[in-house]
Amino acid sequence: MRRYINWLLLLLAVALAALGAAAQLGLVHAPFPALAFGAAAAIFAALLIIRGLPLKVRRPVVFVVALALLAALTGGLAYFQFVIKPVMVKGFITAAFAPKPTTVTAEAARVEQWRPELTAIGTLRAIQGVAIAPQAAGDVTAIHFESGDDVEAGALLINIDDSVEQADLANGLAQLKNADSTLARQRTLVAQGNTPQSTVDTAIATRDSAAATVERTRAVIAQKAIKAPFAGRLGLRNVDLGQYVAVGTSLVTLQRLDPIYADFPVPEEALNSMATGQAVRMTVDAIPGRSFAGKIEAIDARVSAESRNVTARAVFANPDRKLLPGMFANLTVTTGEPAAVLTLPRTAIVYSLYGDDVFVVTPAPHAREQGGLSENGGPSGLIVERRLVRVGPARGERIAIEEGLRAGERVVTAGQIKLQAYSPVTLDETPALPAPAETPRP
Repeated sequence: MRRYINWLLLLLAVALAALGAAAQLGLVHAPFPALAFGAAAAIFAALLIIRGLPLKVRRPVVFVVALALLAALTGGLAYFQFVIKPVMVKGFITAAFAPKPTTVTAEAARVEQWRPELTAIGTLRAIQGVAIAPQAAGDVTAIHFESGDDVEAGALLINIDDSVEQADLANGLAQLKNADSTLARQRTLVAQGNTPQSTVDTAIATRDSAAATVERTRAVIAQKAIKAPFAGRLGLRNVDLGQYVAVGTSLVTLQRLDPIYADFPVPEEALNSMATGQAVRMTVDAIPGRSFAGKIEAIDARVSAESRNVTARAVFANPDRKLLPGMFANLTVTTGEPAAVLTLPRTAIVYSLYGDDVFVVTPAPHAREQGGLSENGGPSGLIVERRLVRVGPARGERIAIEEGLRAGERVVTAGQIKLQAYSPVTLDETPALPAPAETPRP
């Protein structure tokens, strides 16, 4: 029986040693490390050796080995309790409270060719616009237009009662006729030598005075026949038939609508890049989806001391007369040649009081794959870095980045509200919705 036990211990020791060597060489896949097999083989070999010792020697050896095993077990338990267990607890707590990766949408910064532009808001102004008002008071006797009519230059608009002036004109014509007859007789008498030359001079003065009176009366009559000073579109009528109107009363407005001006203020530093003749694009809220092309016609000769702005004036063709004076206008002035600009979607910018920043997607540092999870960056091995940027002008849904970013770097465009610096993220590869044709106004 003793011999069989010895052979069994020997076989177990050899088998465990062989299995440990195979696991070390990678020949077999074992659930335990190769060192564990070696330790087990050493224990069986030690038991085999102890069984072969004499009885007097075996007992103290067994005692020493049992004491050593007890000390090793005690030390192992202490090592587990004070070294391994705190590390395990810390790892469990860290894993339980570690931030979960946030799903975000990202887009790479790209370089585009943009023409330098200056945007401004302005107001439309008629190239010619007046309020028609009488120069002489009286009752309105005739109205020859309707509100909103298009009229030509010189078109008769309103007649004011001129019966008194017509009577004065008839009286003045009679006096002028009499003065002409008197002047003719005096000239005949002077030619015959029957009267002095002074009588002729007096007759001439009388005739000229009567002629001036007639012309004055005709001028007053002409003032009471109010006509359009230029071709254009009339506004709303402010007078009715039979109404008494005083001097300067606004009767109706007249606007020349084609072409039309757009006046807009620009900062004084823009004067270096602006010049007459530059192309201008304009949109108005009243006609959505349509853009109007024009050019700068003039720039004011002074800068406002209050706002430090200078007013520029652009002119636009308006053949269909849909652009009206007083309309609000959005204007864009092209001030140079195309240049390379680094751009991002406008949704990528996080605006704050201390500066504008973006979240740049980067690989997690020291990432090591462990069971499919990255040590720092979640399943994707990615984190975000918060970076301050200096933004430039915006066009549509994109904005220029002047500093703080390089072309090709991926930047979070949606989902930033849940992010902090170095947060783990996963990327949503779903295509983004197309941008609207026109950004809605708040």
